[in-house]
Amino acid sequence: MPNRLIHETSPYLLQHAHNPVDWHPWGDEPFKIAQERDVPVLLSVGYSACHWCHVMERESFENEEIAAQMNELFVCIKVDREERPDIDSIYMAALQQLTGQGGWPMTVILTPDGEPFFGGTYFPPDERSGMPAFPLILRAMSDAYRNNKEEAQKIATQLVEGLRANATHTAGEQPPTSDILDDAANAIADRVDDAFGGVGAEIKFPQPMVWEYMLRHHVRTGDSGALNAVELTLDRMAEGGIYDQIGGGFHRYSTDRTWLVPHFEKMLYDNALLTKLYLHAYQVTGKAEYRRIVEETLEYVRREMTSPEGGFYSAQDADSEGEEGKFFVWRPNEITEILGDERARIVSRVYGVADEGNFEGKSILHKAESADKVANEFGMSRDDLDVIVDESKRLLFEARNQRVEPLCDDKILTEWNGLMLHAFAEAGAVLSDQRYVEIARANASFLLGSVRREGRLLRTYRDGEAKLNAYLADYAALIDGLIALHEADRDPTWLTEAVALAKQMVALFWDDAAEQFYDTGSDHERLVVRPRDVTDNALPSGVAMAVDVMLRLAVVTDDREFESKAAKSFRSVKYLMAHHPMAVGHWICALDFHFSRPKEIAVVGRRDRADTRRLIEKVFKRYLPNRVLVSFDPTVAELLESPLIAERQMLGGAATAFVCENYVCKLPTSNPEELALQLAT
Repeated sequence: MPNRLIHETSPYLLQHAHNPVDWHPWGDEPFKIAQERDVPVLLSVGYSACHWCHVMERESFENEEIAAQMNELFVCIKVDREERPDIDSIYMAALQQLTGQGGWPMTVILTPDGEPFFGGTYFPPDERSGMPAFPLILRAMSDAYRNNKEEAQKIATQLVEGLRANATHTAGEQPPTSDILDDAANAIADRVDDAFGGVGAEIKFPQPMVWEYMLRHHVRTGDSGALNAVELTLDRMAEGGIYDQIGGGFHRYSTDRTWLVPHFEKMLYDNALLTKLYLHAYQVTGKAEYRRIVEETLEYVRREMTSPEGGFYSAQDADSEGEEGKFFVWRPNEITEILGDERARIVSRVYGVADEGNFEGKSILHKAESADKVANEFGMSRDDLDVIVDESKRLLFEARNQRVEPLCDDKILTEWNGLMLHAFAEAGAVLSDQRYVEIARANASFLLGSVRREGRLLRTYRDGEAKLNAYLADYAALIDGLIALHEADRDPTWLTEAVALAKQMVALFWDDAAEQFYDTGSDHERLVVRPRDVTDNALPSGVAMAVDVMLRLAVVTDDREFESKAAKSFRSVKYLMAHHPMAVGHWICALDFHFSRPKEIAVVGRRDRADTRRLIEKVFKRYLPNRVLVSFDPTVAELLESPLIAERQMLGGAATAFVCENYVCKLPTSNPEELALQLAT
């Protein structure tokens, strides 16, 4: 018999709908039952692409005896952390207070009032590698609540007080200074792995927000060291197993220093953020390799992660047929069977395929040798080698598609979609590829049309059903994506929608008393803490994203309220930016914009004419992180009031660009080359 999760839309929750555990979805009902039974609540949090979540389900949640113990001693709640980032962030912070570490699956024991008093991550069904057996944990925590309730409540109270202090701390009186910008770049540079890029000696995460800032720092200061750190990191990731050499797109993170062995799940947000990063690096360096990564990653998302409605799916699993990474790894005989002996020898040299393998007896494809070296070894030209490799990749891709594919988490999350919307839109503008703009346009239309109810943005969509009030990060990411789409598409509708959503975001998430944004809206359900996470994790902080878009829209609209609230927000993260810049990369990017004199670019011209397009293309030829761009078609009714376009007219009937700083403008021009010169100074 299925449990209560059978009525949910989350693929992760539905994966547990036939467990013998009497799972409840998050809500008031399980806590009422816990109060009536006077038993604690077992909260289990994970996500569909999580390998160890699958392991714990197979070992414990599908075990009849363990499930019976859970049902007897607890009221059990299962949460998809991607649908409910508020629940995840609250109890993950509690877990870190308790243990000093976190991760998923997350297991937290709560009082019937929702207050945590014990937590951990993965627990095995029997004692293993120093980890206690899950049944022993269950019995001990039930006994602790039943026989020593006062002590359990004391721990819970202390944890909740700590959580509230962290979420509601008052912003400092003094704003940050521009010194933070250079200090942050120096601190990041000191931590770079000079051999393989990135940061860390064992596990490495992509951390795109950090490298985005280092690119900005290079452009602002000319610091070649910052650019070298970015290029080294991007080059090594593109060569490594963290990048899918056959199908395109990035896996979650690397388990080793060299970027070779990934955790194999593919997350939409990683691919959105890394696409933008490689695109910006292409603008700065002109490296064709970076453009290739952008195009292959976007093609992967278009091909495998895009719904018929235009939304983007959330993730692809690490596992298939019960094995981690099985879909992505190769044996030498498989390569030979597909390519033949000679081509197999060449491709195996390029991608490091060997009899002994590099992952559980099989090989993760990676750029093991330079193309020039392999070409020399086989006595051929580089061009001939490239033809062989490209054709072989196509054949291997076709063969791989005959395997059992990892499951796809096909829920559509507004935040993650906003990030990918930006990636497609900006790539379309930078690469002059209208196909990407059309995909972005379809995504924006879908989100604005189907993931809103009575004007209120929602968090998640699947199978025709949108639900859950959107969080701050959902609003901010979608606003950011709409701004990027206006810049690429030149349709004022997208900018008008962005401004309207920003006003709603302020109304729902800004707290005047605390002078800061919260992650949940004023209309959200009451939780033990109103969460506010200012640090970047795999995703940029929602608060940082909100500040970033507020600063940009303040320039577009001359809305002083937007600017004021953004400026006030910086005070609460001054210490983190000064002492822990790796944790707040997106904040420092926003601060860089705040202290800059952003270029205000207005292009007045017919949206569908070539002369307008040529001016826009010049804007995107350069990496200009601290700029805003507004397009205005004088033949279309004006939808947006902006000082950047007020009283602007075409010169002699030709599309005309206006480049300004603080609303003081250079001479208008219809000449693309003159525009390029103005942007360069």
